[in-house]
Amino acid sequence: MNAVETAGLGKRYGRTWALRDCALAIPQGRIAALVGPNGAGKTTLLHTVTGLVRPTSGAATVLGGLPAGSLAALDRVAFVAQDAPLYGHLPVADMTRLARNLNDRWDGDGARARLDSLGIPSKAKVGKLSGGQQAQLALTLALARQPDLLVLDEPLARLDPLARHDFMAALMTGVAEEGTSVLFSSHVVSELERVCDYLVVLSRGRVQVAGDVEELLASHRVLTGPASGVADIQARFPVVQASTAITQAHLMIRTTPRDAADSGALTGWDGRAPSLEELVLAYLRDPGASALPGPRQASGGDLTELAS
Repeated sequence: MNAVETAGLGKRYGRTWALRDCALAIPQGRIAALVGPNGAGKTTLLHTVTGLVRPTSGAATVLGGLPAGSLAALDRVAFVAQDAPLYGHLPVADMTRLARNLNDRWDGDGARARLDSLGIPSKAKVGKLSGGQQAQLALTLALARQPDLLVLDEPLARLDPLARHDFMAALMTGVAEEGTSVLFSSHVVSELERVCDYLVVLSRGRVQVAGDVEELLASHRVLTGPASGVADIQARFPVVQASTAITQAHLMIRTTPRDAADSGALTGWDGRAPSLEELVLAYLRDPGASALPGPRQASGGDLTELAS
């Protein structure tokens, strides 16, 4: 069952398409990271998935086929917006009671225990809390709803490094205990590798890359070698991103390690698996690249491109 699924999804504001022809199928139980440059359509996609925005074309469903924004879906989906909308004039205890009264499913004991463990006083005014504490409060209220799908829009944007670490640790703990599916957008690429197991890259309103993190990393290689050999590599493998100096080149190719070794194309090149941050940045730097299946060794020994 898929936690999030879209088909031909598009959203237009006036003459501008924020999303266009987005096709996604994020399996249930995953922690999926949504990344892309400013204006790529990340927030629009999240708002569509949560039912805050009606698509111009196509459709979005959640949790095995429930229409996004339907009553059945709203009871099982929790959303935390980028600005963590909270009532600053209320004490934390009153903010928690308000959230409890607005939701059918509610884990009050878990919420209180979590706030106590974070050292967030129940009598403190929400507006007087630090940015990290406000983010943790918003996450606590979302988790208390016992959602099957948790959607977070830039939850790390206002946090310092220590607060980001604490937030992600709390998120991982909550998700592990409840088995919640998560879709979150983030510009903090370095934080993704230790928490997400599914990746979606948006570019210019379209899905550029989507897939299991382990599979994506296994199907790419970082190469360092002579600049004179770049043309040969480009002729044999799809190159996601290339940086060439006078004598040396740095490339990321789309293939598998076995394909690369069997092809004999890497003589004189040092190759290694990329980090997730390197993979994401390579695609962000080249919006025209897409993670289609790379070349595979055909029975006759020639490299052939598989159709997607």
